[in-house]
Amino acid sequence: MAIRIKARGGESVEQMMKRFKKLCEKEGLTKDIKRKEFFEKPSERRRRAARKAVNKRLREQSFGRK
Repeated sequence: MAIRIKARGGESVEQMMKRFKKLCEKEGLTKDIKRKEFFEKPSERRRRAARKAVNKRLREQSFGRK
């Protein structure tokens, strides 16, 4: 999962960094790094996933009524 950036003609370092960051977000690396930054107990992970599912279901129901 290596992300490689090659410099384009006349591209500055700032522009390359911006492209690199955008690719990292697109691949989900930044989200994964933030998630793995601290240890999360398996029970907490399941609880978080259950809350996410409930919120998603509620959101879908509220959009369906309109």
